Amino acid sequence: MQPTVAPPESVTWRIHLDRSMWVAGVRALMLQALHPIAMQGVWQRSDFRSDPTGRLLRTAHFVAVTTYGSPDEADALGARIRRVHRALTFTDPGTGRRHRADQRDLLVWVHCAEVCSYLETTRRAGLRLSEEDMDRYLDEQSRTAGYVGLSRDDVPRDLAGMRRYLAMVRPTLRVTPEARKVVRFLLWPDLPERLAWAAPLKPLWFPVGAMAYTTLPDWARRAYGVLPEPPRGPRGGHGGAADAAFGAGPGARALLQPALGRGHRAQRQGRRTPSAGGRLPEEGHGQGSAFVRPLEDTPSDRRRGAPNALDRPRTGGIAWKKGRPHQRETGGDMVKRRKVQYALVMGLCLVLFAGSAPVYYLFGTGWAVAMCVIAMFLPPIAVTLGNISDPDDPRDHDNRYGPNAE
Repeated sequence: MQPTVAPPESVTWRIHLDRSMWVAGVRALMLQALHPIAMQGVWQRSDFRSDPTGRLLRTAHFVAVTTYGSPDEADALGARIRRVHRALTFTDPGTGRRHRADQRDLLVWVHCAEVCSYLETTRRAGLRLSEEDMDRYLDEQSRTAGYVGLSRDDVPRDLAGMRRYLAMVRPTLRVTPEARKVVRFLLWPDLPERLAWAAPLKPLWFPVGAMAYTTLPDWARRAYGVLPEPPRGPRGGHGGAADAAFGAGPGARALLQPALGRGHRAQRQGRRTPSAGGRLPEEGHGQGSAFVRPLEDTPSDRRRGAPNALDRPRTGGIAWKKGRPHQRETGGDMVKRRKVQYALVMGLCLVLFAGSAPVYYLFGTGWAVAMCVIAMFLPPIAVTLGNISDPDDPRDHDNRYGPNAE
């Protein structure tokens, strides 16, 4: 029997190990809310408003178990989900009709909105995926649909099928008052009383929700109208804003990809399904297996003729861009610059926090609170600047060098 539901060499592991999956999960909820009947089911029967963290963690647990868990663990979780869905019914206030939570059309929509969001977000965050990889991912995820009561043939299994389904369902999608409230909640959640202590941290959540919102289709953002439209990209679309927020590009994923090798990420995910950690070495999946190989050096990239960063010529401070050498700073200079930037931003953060006390006595509460709020945003900016990668330096994208060293 295979050790995990999805084998480590699958496209599913490549996508689900990406740090942008947290943004992708929020984006999936925003997209799912556009289905008016599915939205009523969530609004009437879900506890997401009273237990927002529990709702997100249960979704993350489902993805983890159906990816890294054993088949037996995934079957048990699927049986429990199907049992809960069978007991849930709700009423469409527009028609008065009763609906079941396990209706086939609703389950198909939730599945498709979820996997589309995972694909779209991770790809825009810089994960290199060919069309063949995306077809494989959708085919692999069709097995996951079985855990909620669907068959593999109920859901699209390739990009062409997914595009046909989305075109078919598009006329039925619209923004309801409940959907707009859900999006506002995901951007700025109202925390329950037991989480009141976390209220000062809410500004740190907003960038995650805003990035998820920005990756929605143009028509969805215009219909929601919750945030201002981002500036148009160089080709007239809005994708440039989202890509800039993600730091998208072959070597600029530092905002959502902290300095850890993908193997360490897999080990951490394995803690959610402990039995997987013991089974993988027994099946020959160790640190040298496919899921820890450098991202730029995948078989799909070789088939498409993409350059392997490890094969690029290097000569001292000379980098090669489009076949032409140009002078740039060395790796040591870049590390020094990152440290200086990190120290300056964190120093400013400490000055603002420390300075808020005398400002409170001299100028009042408002100015002191404003200084603290600004200081709250500086640590993630400092971490981003300290870990930002150079797209022309292969040492920034190889597990043998730099922040990704294992």
